[in-house]
Amino acid sequence: MLAIIAQDRTAGADGLTLSELPHPHAAENDVIVKVHAAGFTPGELDWPGTWTDRAGHDRTPSVPGHELSGVVAELGYGTTGLSVGQRVYGLTDWARNGTLAQYTAVEARNLAPLPADIDHVTAAALPISGLTAWQALFDHAQLRTGQSVVIHGAAGAVGSIAVQLARQAGAHVIGTGRAGHRDTVLGLGAHSYVNLEAQKLEDIGDVDVVLDVIGGEILERSASLVRPGGTLVTIAEPVTVHPREARAVFFVVEPDRARLSDLARRVREGRLKPLVGDVVPLAEAAATFARKPVGGKTVIRVAEE
Repeated sequence: MLAIIAQDRTAGADGLTLSELPHPHAAENDVIVKVHAAGFTPGELDWPGTWTDRAGHDRTPSVPGHELSGVVAELGYGTTGLSVGQRVYGLTDWARNGTLAQYTAVEARNLAPLPADIDHVTAAALPISGLTAWQALFDHAQLRTGQSVVIHGAAGAVGSIAVQLARQAGAHVIGTGRAGHRDTVLGLGAHSYVNLEAQKLEDIGDVDVVLDVIGGEILERSASLVRPGGTLVTIAEPVTVHPREARAVFFVVEPDRARLSDLARRVREGRLKPLVGDVVPLAEAAATFARKPVGGKTVIRVAEE
């Protein structure tokens, strides 16, 4: 099969190549998925799991990418709950070969059924972004109706989902980002927008929750926005400047089949729209790692519907 592989940790995106790999093996409770569309996170070439397995052993050449939408091609021993030919989407393990390939092995528990009326490109844009946004807002920050939330990077893959989920939960939503993203974020349901290039972040005032996907100075300055009892939650980096009398949480997204099913249901009902940016074929996937996203999630089209 064809796959994007990483072999040189020091080469970054320049070390990615399109190569032939053996067909993956389905271990116990695995499924083999024929990948139709896949997503990736640009920073994953810096993650330890891209280069070593859970025991610390080198596993190169490795296949990056951890989001997929496709069709079950094979069941491993003991696998239940899914069937050959079934459409699925989900999030793969950080320390196994990923989704930028024609086929990949995935634990069945990390996949959810994909309704026939959701296309694979849309579905591939949803797993990490959707689960991250949900877990940040509701599992870690316990966002409730009537509370206020600042969402940094609100036009990005995670931020755009978070804006929609927070608004539907009855929160007062303040999005932030670049000037050119204002209309997009307000169109997703944000009540107001702060242009980080021209407006002072501190002028927002006190809020109950801040969701940060940027890190650095923005994360540090966001600590002053959180009122006592509130939560600063980030996926960018560990928190170094903590809010007073409030919580600070740094977390890594976790697979959740039930939540994936809920997110798919929201997409079907028109209550949730993942923002899809560039859609490129597998042969061009390596080049996209070094390309700055223009908005939304970059999706790799591996096979036609």
